[in-house]
Amino acid sequence: MPVPFQPDQLRAILRPLAAAAPLTPEQHAYQAFYGLDRLGVQSRLGCFQAAGYKVAVQAWWPEQPVATLIFQHGYYDHMGLYRHLIDWALRMNFAVLACDLPGHGLSSGARADIGEFADYQAVLQGVFAQAEALDLPQPWHLCGQSAGGAIVLDHLLLGEVSAKVGQIILLAPLVRPRAWGWSKFSYRMLKPFVSSIPRRFNANSNDEEFLQFIQRDPLQPLSLPTAWVGALSRWVPRIEAAPRSARSPLIIQGDDDMTVDWRHNLEVLQDKFSAPQLLMLPQARHHLVNEAAEFRGRYFDFLSERLG
Repeated sequence: MPVPFQPDQLRAILRPLAAAAPLTPEQHAYQAFYGLDRLGVQSRLGCFQAAGYKVAVQAWWPEQPVATLIFQHGYYDHMGLYRHLIDWALRMNFAVLACDLPGHGLSSGARADIGEFADYQAVLQGVFAQAEALDLPQPWHLCGQSAGGAIVLDHLLLGEVSAKVGQIILLAPLVRPRAWGWSKFSYRMLKPFVSSIPRRFNANSNDEEFLQFIQRDPLQPLSLPTAWVGALSRWVPRIEAAPRSARSPLIIQGDDDMTVDWRHNLEVLQDKFSAPQLLMLPQARHHLVNEAAEFRGRYFDFLSERLG
């Protein structure tokens, strides 16, 4: 299937989100490729500047939004892959706001790389500023998938959380990746010699159609920068030593997740938060936003009961 848009051209024509410019034909083609044109609501695609990056950002509105969902995507991901989550939020009458992280999707930066995880926090603050500028309804519920969950965790445990923030949703959140000890050893051994290693596309979902789609997705990074692993290695001890929070996040985790060290991560989260609510999904894998429909249905019902 041919790709109907050129990523570099699309990045170049992005304008500030607040400018409310009509979607260009190239932007319409982008939305159609990822099924975002089927959401049937008002939307806007633009950018903002943060931490030296040009950050792509999108917003969607139902007719009468009662709250806002702000989501942070996972590593290697981008906004275009999150149609199921956006659709659920719109059915809840939430406005939706999201960005592509630096080095991902339509945002600038070396692909899949970051200097320090602090840059992600600067970008998240930029997203909050966009929500303010658009006067999006409160509360602002925060959702993070995998590395996006790590960004949300960092904000909750080490940042200053705004009173506008509502519920917290963590989907297969990253604290430590699977086989973290071996990953750190490999990083120390490889760092002097290589700047990146080829990416392996793992079967991180039970949805075969999704697994096939990402193989032809033009916005997928194809390597793992060793500098990103270094930034993660500096972040993990900071978050594991962070003070406790009185928040009670909603955590969803599959027990067939081979990407993160989910048993260790859940122990950390149980220690860091006051009475977190956990939904375990037997046989679910890591990419919960794009898991098979049966798993999505279970956790969307769980979330709807608690955010309705």
